[in-house]
Amino acid sequence: MKRIGILTAGGDTPALNATLHGAVARANQLRVEVVGLIKGFSSLQNSRVPHVQLNPLFREIPELDATQGGTIIGASRDYVDPEDREQLDRIIGRLNHLKVDGLICIGGDGTLNGLQPIAEQMPAVLAPKTIDNDLGLNYMSEAQEWVRKEQADGMVDYSRSRTRTEFDLEYMVNYVTPGYATAVFDVAMGINRVRTTAESHRRIAIVEVMGRDSGYIALGASYGQPDFILIPEAPVDADLLVEQVKELYELQKNVVIVCGEGISDESGEQLGAHQESPDPSGNVLLSGAAEAVRRILIERIGDRYFVDRRRGESADAAIFTRKVGHSQRGGRPILFDRFHAAQLGGRAVDMLLEGQNNAIATLNWNRDDGFYVDSLDANMLRDPWGHIHARLVHPSFYDTDRMRPSRMGVEYLLQIFTRAIGHDDLENISRSLFDSGNLFRPYHGPNTDIARRIRYLD
Repeated sequence: MKRIGILTAGGDTPALNATLHGAVARANQLRVEVVGLIKGFSSLQNSRVPHVQLNPLFREIPELDATQGGTIIGASRDYVDPEDREQLDRIIGRLNHLKVDGLICIGGDGTLNGLQPIAEQMPAVLAPKTIDNDLGLNYMSEAQEWVRKEQADGMVDYSRSRTRTEFDLEYMVNYVTPGYATAVFDVAMGINRVRTTAESHRRIAIVEVMGRDSGYIALGASYGQPDFILIPEAPVDADLLVEQVKELYELQKNVVIVCGEGISDESGEQLGAHQESPDPSGNVLLSGAAEAVRRILIERIGDRYFVDRRRGESADAAIFTRKVGHSQRGGRPILFDRFHAAQLGGRAVDMLLEGQNNAIATLNWNRDDGFYVDSLDANMLRDPWGHIHARLVHPSFYDTDRMRPSRMGVEYLLQIFTRAIGHDDLENISRSLFDSGNLFRPYHGPNTDIARRIRYLD
């Protein structure tokens, strides 16, 4: 294998460039050329296939900086339609024209689905990324526990059968995905800042974080010391929430609640409003989970409660929401993400040269060795019908009565975050944020420099 292609697909994360860096560094050692495909799978749907040589003369290009968030080769949510055989044949023909012998895709479950039809005709592997930390398994047999039922209206409903496996952290397949640690870092910092204004004005703050199906970011937000955490895996008990919020508010005169965007009520209905159409990946777009929680508290606590205590003219004024938003996806990756993302990128290169195909690089953990990289047949993530489900927060990680991480959840988080930040992360903030040059130098990102390197098929 002399030349490999690499692309980044789906939503961006802070650790994508670090994964690219790890892949290129390993390819340089093995004297393999790396071609970066611009804007994910959309480059393969373009007859000219915009691409850039990432290691000419087996030296990585200067624009590839592992400490830079995002991806220098761009990303999109376009995917390969496995049913469109004509398009697939054109894509394989373009890769052959590029003289690419194998393909590395950096992404999540949508990217893995886009990779599979290509893997039927060319070696292709996945280096995982997702800030939601939902690509993986809590234990090896988990994907086989899903049950599928077709409804009368033609819709398909999935549910879980009873688990037969005793859970242990060492059983987790892909313990954590690159991008997650930095997202939690950003969320925890934001919660700390919201706390002081809630405290000063005697208010109740509800902070919404990303997490459509999996509540890992909300769980990790514990480092910001919120009072309550609501995750999609545990339906919200409104009576219990209101009771505990009032108890704590009486004590400390402020409350901070964190909720994942996909939280649901006790009937299973998601509290956030649905948009009519899904995004290009097929995901239903959600909005308003925090607002829904706010409405519950306003209705059940009422204006009189705050007026009598002279803590606001109404419940509406005393309870506010904030969304952390896209800052969770961006910025400089912290040490944990940079290091392990680079490891996974290098492992993906090795997998191709070892002859692996339709496989995923994984970051696993055990008590003796800590974190280590491995690989897994991608079909192990699929249920009996070929569907990949988001990995959910294991029930043992969350205390539903306290609405906080359980002891097992705390142990899970400690492995990731105890040494997640490096000295250079803090030095970078000190050195760069208030650099006087920021006041007069315009922002200069890698896109303008990469644009000069982009080449096209004839």
